[in-house]
Amino acid sequence: MYDHILVPTDGSDHADRAAGHAALLADAFDATVHLLTVVDIETAAGPFSAGGVDDDYVEQRTASERDALAERAARVDGDVETAVTTGQPSEGILEYVREHEVDLVVMGTHGRSGLRRYLTGSVAERVLRLSPVPVLTVRATEASEVGNGYGDILVPTDGSGRATAAVAHAVAVADAFGGTVHAVSVVNVGDIATGAEVSVPAGLLEELEAAATDATEAIATEAAAAGVEAVTEVRTGRPKHDLLEYVADHDVDLVVMGTHGRTGLDRVLLGSTAEALVRRAEVPVLTVSQNGS
Repeated sequence: MYDHILVPTDGSDHADRAAGHAALLADAFDATVHLLTVVDIETAAGPFSAGGVDDDYVEQRTASERDALAERAARVDGDVETAVTTGQPSEGILEYVREHEVDLVVMGTHGRSGLRRYLTGSVAERVLRLSPVPVLTVRATEASEVGNGYGDILVPTDGSGRATAAVAHAVAVADAFGGTVHAVSVVNVGDIATGAEVSVPAGLLEELEAAATDATEAIATEAAAAGVEAVTEVRTGRPKHDLLEYVADHDVDLVVMGTHGRTGLDRVLLGSTAEALVRRAEVPVLTVSQNGS
């Protein structure tokens, strides 16, 4: 499933935690880890320049980052490659993905503070929206600590193509770690309710619940074909709230979910539920674009 795993890093706790998960996955899939630092060219002019890019300052920053990257690489077991480039961080990350046949990006969702943040929400968000390959986002929380693997993997589904795009990744990870796939569908009452009293049209709820059951069972069938254990659940409520609640209640280690495909020249709409989980889930979230790998 994964041969080359890219970890954009700035030395923050979030990026270091992401590197730990990348190393875990690389060991399971016999993949190479690529550690990348992009020196932000917009801040490389130096604190005392008159506005132009100070080449000496850039060279010093690059050399410093290269030394720091070597130290981080020494802490990662297995095959590791390192690179330091200059430019706009999200563009540098996406360019590296395209040029090095990367098939998974693992990145922290927040970076260190200072004059400018490197892996800020905006950088991670742009990579999430534009990456042609799946992206695993990680926050340095108690729930995201690197353990022995991923025992319980949540796959939210609504039966759409973007949801099913993630199933193969969830099944592959579960198979590699002996985990269980949790196929969960939440029928959104906010989308089907009518009137001031939030009533549900007769028969419609049952129809949607039946479709949700079919969607979760399809995932369970795919998992079973790969020899992976799966459980299913259909809920009626609010997807963002219910999925986060499910993560907490079932000690989920990893969320794997599909996103909307590419639209326009410069956008990938993740979808509100996917964005909510990326921003708020305490555990790592792997997003897979319908048009991606």
